Amino acid sequence: MERILSNQVTEQVGKTIMMQGWAQTVRAHAKVVFIDLRDRTGLTQLVFIGDLLGPAQAITGESVITVKGKVVERPQSLQNANIVSGKVEVLVEDLQIESIAKPLPLPLNDRSVNEEVRLKYRYLDLRSQKMADNLRRRHQMNQYIRDYLTERDFTEIETPYISKSTPEGARDYLVPSRIAPGQFYALPQSPQQYKQLLMVAGIERYFQIVRCFRDEDARTDRQPEFTQLDLEMSFATQEEILDLTEGLFLSMVKKFFPEKTLTFQTVPRLTHKEVMDEYGTDKPDLRKDKTNDDELAFAFVVDFPLFEWKESEKRFDANHHPFTAPTAEWEDKFEKHPKEAVSQAYDFVLNGTELASGSIRIHDSGLQARIFEFIGHSKEATQAKFGHFLEAFQYGVPPHGGIAPGLDRFYSIILKEESIRDVIAFAKAGDGRDLMMDAPSDVEDSQLKELGLQLRPKK
Repeated sequence: MERILSNQVTEQVGKTIMMQGWAQTVRAHAKVVFIDLRDRTGLTQLVFIGDLLGPAQAITGESVITVKGKVVERPQSLQNANIVSGKVEVLVEDLQIESIAKPLPLPLNDRSVNEEVRLKYRYLDLRSQKMADNLRRRHQMNQYIRDYLTERDFTEIETPYISKSTPEGARDYLVPSRIAPGQFYALPQSPQQYKQLLMVAGIERYFQIVRCFRDEDARTDRQPEFTQLDLEMSFATQEEILDLTEGLFLSMVKKFFPEKTLTFQTVPRLTHKEVMDEYGTDKPDLRKDKTNDDELAFAFVVDFPLFEWKESEKRFDANHHPFTAPTAEWEDKFEKHPKEAVSQAYDFVLNGTELASGSIRIHDSGLQARIFEFIGHSKEATQAKFGHFLEAFQYGVPPHGGIAPGLDRFYSIILKEESIRDVIAFAKAGDGRDLMMDAPSDVEDSQLKELGLQLRPKK
């Protein structure tokens, strides 16, 4: 017999059906037991009488059951408009208890529960209506992104999760190599080099909804691993990249959140100098009513400085990353006036949060080598870290650029969540620990020996 879901039951009046799911609530009376069966589409009221009273009374909340029974209409006065199948109920004729649940360590649908408890029992927290809805909305928007870009001739390509450790602004997560003892892979901070190499490869329009890994200090809008929409375009101007980003995000808001108010129907382009002078930040909140969560003020910030001064190291470093191109007027003179040099970098901001950074990339190997040298990389160090990259640029590379919106941040804002942890299925705690899996954790000495590693005694 085919399984029927809660959102299908109303059309089954008079028929005998099979349903499966979780017993969300159990209400036992002297001669009848009512159970609200929950599946992925909603709730259905089950009615147990006669010989099934005893077995039904043994069912605990959140137990999993399979039932067969006849669908009947509820009396008008007992219909429940708050559930998807509220006009009908199922008179159960056969019951199979798949698994009995012991008392839950947290109440479902109570967002006031301590977050560490919610993260420890995340598989239970995900049963809550809010978390389930967040994950489904996330899926719908991810799919919209894929369709939107595919229709515009982009190709989705997966890039490696273990690669080479290169200086890109944050700490790498290192992965020791068994086949080369004493050497390491690194988890990618982003697919930056790979997407540029895909432009060398002639792909022209690439995207990926990708996991990135950065060993950073804890914040509500950061996780050790996070998801970004990574895209790169060959032969594209900065304005073409911004137009694409604007079109994607504004159309997505209008489709999925028509109740939201857009502060700007066309996303403004503000220079870095303008926003720093007027707002004192490079990610200004431009909403007219900053207390209204349903107002969305997107903006682009352009013309970022090419370099930033590292006082602790007494040197200049790339303000965005070392692959960012200077504006044309600064290509030949950035070494002489580094404080004034302007880059072709841009940010995408929303309600005071940085959603994305991007830039037009350097496609001239000579200019790239000059940038590396200026920020303090010796020729030997540049060759060791980026030799593969610079060599690729000897074989014909198109002008190219891209952007990488952080999807966790966008989804948390659009779904009105205070933390990105509430739009991620299995999130880490604020300090980076995985409370559900109890990680990081010790490993066996045999594993360390196989990798050629030895731990120093703990202080």
